[in-house]
Amino acid sequence: MDDFALRRGHHYGTILIDIESRRPVEVLGDRTADTLAAWLQDHPGVEIVCRDRAGAYADGATVCAPDALQVADRWHIWNNLATAVERTVARHRTHLSAAVSADPGEGTRQPQIATGPAQPTTTVPEPRERADRTAIRTRQRHTEIHSLIAEGNSIRAICTKLGLPRGTVRRFARAATAEELLVNNGTGYRPSMLDEFKPYLHLRWAEGCTNATQLFDEITARGCRGRANLVRAYLRPLRIGQPVAESVIKPRAVRRVVGWLMTDPAALDPADTQRLDAILTFSPALACLAGHVQSFATILCQLRGRDLERWMKAVDADDQPALQSFVRGLRQDQDAVTAGLSLQWNSGPVEGPVNRIKMIERQMFGRAKPDLLRKRILLSN
Repeated sequence: MDDFALRRGHHYGTILIDIESRRPVEVLGDRTADTLAAWLQDHPGVEIVCRDRAGAYADGATVCAPDALQVADRWHIWNNLATAVERTVARHRTHLSAAVSADPGEGTRQPQIATGPAQPTTTVPEPRERADRTAIRTRQRHTEIHSLIAEGNSIRAICTKLGLPRGTVRRFARAATAEELLVNNGTGYRPSMLDEFKPYLHLRWAEGCTNATQLFDEITARGCRGRANLVRAYLRPLRIGQPVAESVIKPRAVRRVVGWLMTDPAALDPADTQRLDAILTFSPALACLAGHVQSFATILCQLRGRDLERWMKAVDADDQPALQSFVRGLRQDQDAVTAGLSLQWNSGPVEGPVNRIKMIERQMFGRAKPDLLRKRILLSN
């Protein structure tokens, strides 16, 4: 076996699949570097290791197969970029509302109620301005982890000392500042269960229904899982004065805009292209983000890994914290990423066997021990 793909199992372990034959070769009991290194030591001669971005796989392959070419899978690289794009769009979500409001072709309007005095517009706080409990804990944890790194502790040692998962410690270690970790979903706060039903509450209030219990029963029938106290608290400000109906436009969902940015412009619906252009015209930050995404897509699709370093320097020169965090992750695994963006090797050919293996895992999870699951996977072909 000269080449194989490493994939994390759905419920446990690591799956090794031969890329050429597309057959599962082995199922390891965990996802640690030591386990992979032990298997590679017993099976010398591996020349190509196609893997996702997991650090344990990189460490294991480096230790016991130093001559093997490690190739980062392109889908996982693109997925990592999509996460950074979503964080950036969420950071500028107020621009989506303004751009949609300026879109004359937008037809979906939802009624809302404004009380007598003008109510201030809710703004998204900047990460450095946040002083809530989550922000304080994030800053303290970031300082603690980076202090331990400066003392020479490994990621595994930090996990043991702080009792944190490896993924959490790696995420904090990659972030240069705590503020980079506070831009998720724009604010870091959990959305309200009432968000989906607020337009209906405003409409019913305008029709004269001011009984919170009755309104709660109505939105419960529509699928709301909150409690009556949430409705009472939300309606309390509306009882100040006479309600005046006005029309506002529902802003674009963050993930929908992310989907537009991550899609080939030639494949976008003309209406979606027009809406995206309106957003990018209004927001220079998102326009810059779109340019970086398109440049990276060209590198990925045309296998121009030689241009990766130039792309990363362009990102570092801009005010794009989420993309810069993505770039720092690429630099830590740059050789494998460059190979993935330059060579024809990737995990795409084994996606069919992977889906079949996941189906077997779902069938067996909780019903048999890993040894039986391993036999079923290896004998599935």
